[in-house]
Amino acid sequence: MNFDFPTFLVVASAVTGGIWLLDSIFFANKRSAMAPDVGEEADDSSQPVRKEPLLVEYSKSFFPVIFAVLILRSFLVEPFRIPSGSMMPTLLVGDFILVNKFSYGIRLPVLNKKVIDLGDPQRGDPVVFRYPKQPWIDYIKRVVAVPGDKLYYRNKTLFVNGEPMKQMLLGQYTGVGSGSRMTGAVMAAENLDGIEHNILINPLAPDLPMGCQVLRQGPITVPEGQYFVMGDNRDNSNDSRCWGFVPDENLVGKAFGIWMNWDSNISGFPPIAWERIGKGID
Repeated sequence: MNFDFPTFLVVASAVTGGIWLLDSIFFANKRSAMAPDVGEEADDSSQPVRKEPLLVEYSKSFFPVIFAVLILRSFLVEPFRIPSGSMMPTLLVGDFILVNKFSYGIRLPVLNKKVIDLGDPQRGDPVVFRYPKQPWIDYIKRVVAVPGDKLYYRNKTLFVNGEPMKQMLLGQYTGVGSGSRMTGAVMAAENLDGIEHNILINPLAPDLPMGCQVLRQGPITVPEGQYFVMGDNRDNSNDSRCWGFVPDENLVGKAFGIWMNWDSNISGFPPIAWERIGKGID
């Protein structure tokens, strides 16, 4: 079961903020009026002693923190962890990434309704989105086609609007940590509409993973308000080739940096790939 953290933040903010607000409006003044007099000998600056209920005290303490986290995660930056190798070699298992939440517009938390349009995904963008078949699960893939594009995939090459996305072979890939289990993969530099990034391909694997039928019948056109995404690890990725397009309303944001890496399969302690910390995402 996946914990719905955005919903928790919204509910927690509403509850703690509501308790604080109701107390301020209806009860705080009454407590002040009922507080005992401190006596004639007290200094003029003294205030009556007011004892707040424990629930109110906790609400006033936690609300600013919870609300700040809600604003930060909902509208600015949100962290995610990479659990699989579908975006290798760009992202490795154990990478902790940061996602720009306003790249594709300001959206209301939980409702995910866009209220301010700030831009659209472009070919080559690494995007986090809610998996269309299970919207409570977040995926990260690369946008390879935008609305109106016609594409197909043949012989490990992506064709967009009739043009092949050029590749330059870089040689055999040797993974580290959890990625060391990758065998037979070749790394290539792909130019996707001017965005250069590395991909992995296995020359012995079929173009489409088993059970993936979306591109099997030939070129397809991306509908309005939809995006076609693929993993950089082309032969080990559950992506649009298997389940179709990503609707605009499922977008979460654009991945832009790695702030930590923790892979238990890396030798040594702590199991951190230090060279990945602070690395940008192409």
